[in-house]
Amino acid sequence: MALTLYNTLTRREEPFEPLEPGLVRMYCCGVTVYDYCHLGHARSYIVWDTVRRYLLWRGFMVRYVQNFTDIDDKILNRARQEGSSMQEVADRYTQTYFEDMQRLNVLEADHYPRATHTLDGIKRLIGELEQKGYAYPAAGDVYYSVRRFPEYGKLSGRRLDDMQAGASGRVGAEDPEDQKKQDPFDFALWKAAKEGEPAWESPWGAGRPGWHIECSAMVRDGLGESIDIHVGGADLIFPHHENEIAQSEAVTGKPLARYWLHNGMVNVGGEKMSKSLGNFTTIRQLLDAPNGPEPMALRLFVLTAQYRKPIDFTGEALAAAQNGWNTLKEGLLFGGEYGKQLGWENAGESLVAEQVERFQAAMDGDFNTPGALAVLFELAKELRREGNILVHEGKTQTPPAVLEQQWNTLVRLAQVLGLEAQPEEQASGAGGISDAEIEALIEQRQAARKAKNFAEADRIRNELQTLGITLIDGASGVTRWVRNN
Repeated sequence: MALTLYNTLTRREEPFEPLEPGLVRMYCCGVTVYDYCHLGHARSYIVWDTVRRYLLWRGFMVRYVQNFTDIDDKILNRARQEGSSMQEVADRYTQTYFEDMQRLNVLEADHYPRATHTLDGIKRLIGELEQKGYAYPAAGDVYYSVRRFPEYGKLSGRRLDDMQAGASGRVGAEDPEDQKKQDPFDFALWKAAKEGEPAWESPWGAGRPGWHIECSAMVRDGLGESIDIHVGGADLIFPHHENEIAQSEAVTGKPLARYWLHNGMVNVGGEKMSKSLGNFTTIRQLLDAPNGPEPMALRLFVLTAQYRKPIDFTGEALAAAQNGWNTLKEGLLFGGEYGKQLGWENAGESLVAEQVERFQAAMDGDFNTPGALAVLFELAKELRREGNILVHEGKTQTPPAVLEQQWNTLVRLAQVLGLEAQPEEQASGAGGISDAEIEALIEQRQAARKAKNFAEADRIRNELQTLGITLIDGASGVTRWVRNN
């Protein structure tokens, strides 16, 4: 089956064919580094990390570039509030970005260009636009002449005439900077220096670049004039990505990207989660809360919705994701817990072909992660059932070799979605108790029983029960235990 992607540019699903066979050039619009990342960011970067992982699993080489916007009014405002500098703010929140993404198991990009490190490429691109008649200087600023690019609006489906009619003459009427423009829809490529702000020398005077030109230059410097996939949030379609196309294609005469992919927003109470609306929760606030979900539960929450659709952030949805992760985690840890007992020797060699085909069929359909997760949950629930049977009866109903194959399939496919469990994570999401702590309590209970302190033994059993741990006392005196989800 062919991999198909929904292309925002053409508004339909299309078979994926990279410009160069076997190689995918992929660019992701990154964060403006002035604050901690929120759940909207988590969704975007988990989604594109999953897309990248799947392309790698399908056998493509992927060159993945994601930028940092480190020149911006929001960064300057934060620096003023703190009495620090733009670079200090940008460096700090770049570091916190990496910390948050590591917790969510988001792989690092191949390259992270920064706007401040791409100034030569930015100025070169503005100069070429000016030479070709698409840009004009105005009192230290430089603007892009939108009406010179006939295809403006092809990504978003917006028409300048319609937007102008809807504005009823109000566009730019009250903004002094807009008075410099030849047309109210023109946008800044270079902004003249302002007192007290960082600035760089240029042919148009000291200043700094506009936001849109930064990404055009970083795509070109990092991946070339035409790339395979350009991704970002749906809120970037207009004007950011529309302006990128206008800037880049006016100079090169080539399509900036063959496929444009956009993820849906995270909503809270029916509104998009964003810093500007003040309805956001940061990744670390959520994960570090006393009853917060595990990082992999948050990743699972994101993947339970198809990437283009909006997703509603609620406590109930997060609780369901944590419960779902508990199930997947128990399946993923099955091999480490029971493999030796079942006599496994070659774990990792064989997969269940039918499950792999179903997983691939789902993901080939524009990265249908809910369909892919359904395959994972089937495998995990079967392994959990067999694990409970093994604990209670000392053997499984399914042959060990089949269980080994199922477990390996689960681990491999979950890894494609970035869902991984470590043995030390054996603690349940609700109780937060580790294997070692369980074993220690069981030893204390055995000692209490030998001392005929049955009240203490019962107390320990009840304590474990409240943490989701059931004890099974065998006839031989050995006590087994099993987690309840």
